[in-house]
Amino acid sequence: MSYRMHADMTLGKVKLKVSDLRRSLDFYLNVVGFRILKQEGHAAELTVDGENALVELLEIPDAVVTPRRSSAGLYHFAILLPTRKDLGLQLRRMIESNIRIGQSDHGVSEALYITDPDLNGIEIYRDRPREQWQYDEADQVKMGGDPIDWDGLLREAEGSDWTGLPSGTTIGHVHFHASSMTESRRFYCDLLGFDLMLDATKGFGAIFISAGGYHHHIGLNIWAGEGAPAVPANGTGLDYFTIDLPDDAELGKITNRLAEAGVPIEEKSGASFVSDPSGIRLKLMSSKS
Repeated sequence: MSYRMHADMTLGKVKLKVSDLRRSLDFYLNVVGFRILKQEGHAAELTVDGENALVELLEIPDAVVTPRRSSAGLYHFAILLPTRKDLGLQLRRMIESNIRIGQSDHGVSEALYITDPDLNGIEIYRDRPREQWQYDEADQVKMGGDPIDWDGLLREAEGSDWTGLPSGTTIGHVHFHASSMTESRRFYCDLLGFDLMLDATKGFGAIFISAGGYHHHIGLNIWAGEGAPAVPANGTGLDYFTIDLPDDAELGKITNRLAEAGVPIEEKSGASFVSDPSGIRLKLMSSKS
């Protein structure tokens, strides 16, 4: 690999297409715990800190809800909480909201899974310290699927009120259904320079990639089937996700590589928009722009 994604990259705003903005706002504010940063027309930006948008919702006309695992695109986006107590508070809030909750202890993290009213997948999780992560003989990170400690998480929340998502919450990773694992791996690893952290294609049809040694910033699977079709223009789901580079020089390196590879680039408001081989849109930007 001639280029590696900068270790200090982060994931920025995730923009989602929804069918009913009012319904989605009720869910994202009262169940997930965001606050409105800005609302205009059929769109709303959601924040935790009152300054930066982590999620944007766009109501699209004649929207059709995209069934789960039916097409290439969003499997889930993942909200990373600072502490285990925060996750316990979130779990209690979900239980009070009477929604369906999935769960998994991945070893590197403890995770809860829900879907929004348009079936967009959401993971809410907390990481264990890196020194507790385990690796196999090939130096790939071990990520399991054990049950979480429900009672322990809820005990963490005892005596504290849920007040929404806490300060320090970020977008931790994104996970997609890919139409071709080979082409996706070539795009994200060989072209964008992400490191392969776990290759589970033979085990359960997924890979996990990252920068800077994180367990994964991006997950890619073929659970919607090889050759899965793109979401239709009026389908709910992901509009784009954001890769935020530490400076303009790093952004330029990536956009130059994309241009040399013949990937179409749309420049807009200081950011570069591209699509991966499955039609998933990325916004590439620099936090120093």
